[in-house]
Amino acid sequence: MRLARPLENLIDQLLKLPGIGPKTAQRLALYILKLPEIEARQLAQAIVDCRQKVFPCSRCGYFTDSDPCIICSDEGRDKTVICIGEESSDVIAIERTGFKGQYFVLNKDFNLMEDKGLEDLNLKPLEERLASGEIKEVVLALNPDMDGEVMSRFLAAIASRFGVKATRLAHGLPVGGDIEFADEITLRRALEGRKEL
Repeated sequence: MRLARPLENLIDQLLKLPGIGPKTAQRLALYILKLPEIEARQLAQAIVDCRQKVFPCSRCGYFTDSDPCIICSDEGRDKTVICIGEESSDVIAIERTGFKGQYFVLNKDFNLMEDKGLEDLNLKPLEERLASGEIKEVVLALNPDMDGEVMSRFLAAIASRFGVKATRLAHGLPVGGDIEFADEITLRRALEGRKEL
């Protein structure tokens, strides 16, 4: 079926978003088309503003509109602990837990199994913070896949050069999960990370 060219273009642009398939892109495009003009303009302006005004914090890499970001500027946070995540979305998730340390966000896609990624990482701000002597612990909050494992070991080696303890998030069975459906690696990590009750 032939669509109006601007509608087709909008669908094509929405398809570029993660997790958006053809049907969802079409549904969203038709929804946007039905919005009152002022709301459609507000949506478009919000996208433009976000692209123009949001950038990675020079100290931690978290997306912000002020430098340093609100987290780095917070004097009430524990300055001795840095949690390292892959994306700003990881910081948002960890903040919901009540974590009160600081962060360092890699903000890069890396595929270390194909030798892609390490050369693009800007780890100088992290190394400067580790060299200050103020940091006592680095919490590695990287995804529990092969790339996350390799990157965790790489970052732990950097931390150890500065005499900083490196820990990582516990891995194991999710609450409500069934042991019989867990994969071998998840079960092994759950057994390795067991704790006394």
